[in-house]
Amino acid sequence: MIKSIFFTITFVFLISLPTLSRSQRCNKDDEKVLFKIKKSFGNPYHLASWQKTLDCCQWYNVECDANTSRIISLTIFSGNISGQIPDEVGDLPYLQTLVLRKLTNLTGEIPSAITKLTHLTMLRLSWTNLSGPVPSFLSKLTNLNFLDLAFNDLTGSIPPELSTLKNLNAIHLDRNKLTGVIPESFGTFTGNVPDLYLSHNQLTGTIPKSLGYLNFSTIDFSRNQLTGDISMFFGTNKTIQTADFSRNSFEFNISEVVFPASLTSLDLNHNKIYGSLPAMLTGLNFQYFNVSYNRMCGQIPQGGDLQTFENTSYFHNRCLCGSPLPACT
Repeated sequence: MIKSIFFTITFVFLISLPTLSRSQRCNKDDEKVLFKIKKSFGNPYHLASWQKTLDCCQWYNVECDANTSRIISLTIFSGNISGQIPDEVGDLPYLQTLVLRKLTNLTGEIPSAITKLTHLTMLRLSWTNLSGPVPSFLSKLTNLNFLDLAFNDLTGSIPPELSTLKNLNAIHLDRNKLTGVIPESFGTFTGNVPDLYLSHNQLTGTIPKSLGYLNFSTIDFSRNQLTGDISMFFGTNKTIQTADFSRNSFEFNISEVVFPASLTSLDLNHNKIYGSLPAMLTGLNFQYFNVSYNRMCGQIPQGGDLQTFENTSYFHNRCLCGSPLPACT
């Protein structure tokens, strides 16, 4: 009987050990920083779980490393958060993911304190009212593989220093008020060739020829004021899959372009592109295709996926004809 009680007590004690360790796993330095961040945002209800009565690794919006118990992710999404990004964000030294997204009352500029986050791999500050420039100091975040600054009020030019980030898989600078040209340096990415999203800005000038030396998978330069020839992004040796150059002033002869077999989405609407559609387009597997509002002529090649799209993908050209447009005469 006594032996049975002893084993029972021992078992209860042992299984309680993980619970005790879990209750003390939050790093106190990280906890202090989070409380400062909460205060700077006005102690919003969205961060109500940030209380001393609960381990900070269990707080909403926070993730800790299982081994070190240091905070590695801070994701604040779609909350009633007001104020500016506090400098204290830079005092979470093990942070790998920082997401402040769909916070329409978040204002001010991107703070340089972010450069202290040397382990950061994802930076997503999007759908806010952040203003000021796209900071060149972001190039110091050498471990970044995803940069999203879309849907803000950022102004000024695109910093050429971003091309020094060797691990980037994607750059989202779309839906801002950026001006100037696309940097020549964007043709010199030495590591990954990132997907480029620069749409819905006020960019001007021609596309640097250096970009044609790289092999992009996704490019979206739509809704800017760009000019010139973008055929350098295509060719038999390319593997581009999605290309959106719509609503610019690009001007080139499309009949001379060789489109790669990898291409599945092509949007060229509202430009000044001329020539006839090459027959090779019938051999591609398109999920999306639009060449409307240009200056093209000739018969639309018959076959493949080209006739699966509505006439709106072709209309308002100089003299394109054939299905799904009216027959050629």
